[in-house]
Amino acid sequence: MWLAALLAILPVVAASLIGSAVTVPQIPGWYADLIKPPFNPPNWLFAPVWTTLFALMALAAFRVLRRPADRPGRAQTLVAYHAQLGLNVLWSCAFFGLNSPATGLVVIALLLAAMIWTMRRFAALGDRLSVALFVPYLAWVSFASLLNASIWWLNR
Repeated sequence: MWLAALLAILPVVAASLIGSAVTVPQIPGWYADLIKPPFNPPNWLFAPVWTTLFALMALAAFRVLRRPADRPGRAQTLVAYHAQLGLNVLWSCAFFGLNSPATGLVVIALLLAAMIWTMRRFAALGDRLSVALFVPYLAWVSFASLLNASIWWLNR
């Protein structure tokens, strides 16, 4: 059980740290200077939201990791899960690291597709709770997509 917990938590912590390392330095300069839509949340909201979402992701991964290794579909589910986690980090690198809302839009579209793929894999394993754990994440990234598109449009 402890190994599964560690394997679920470490990738999420790594994704969070990498994303923060790329994002935080851009907040006071580049990001502050962007024109943002009126529905842009305050900066302080992002950390607690992402902390919650990353915790939900880790719990979903833990549930998959606790299944027998030879369970049909388990490996594919973990591939889908880690692909979406990688795209999550890549979005931070694209949007903030490259200062490119346009590139961020491309990556976030891929992220949404990977999240849906992951949720379908959870469902194929019969893990409805893991699907449900991803619903707030899907809602937030859908909102973030609208926000990303709006920032691109306002700053083109």
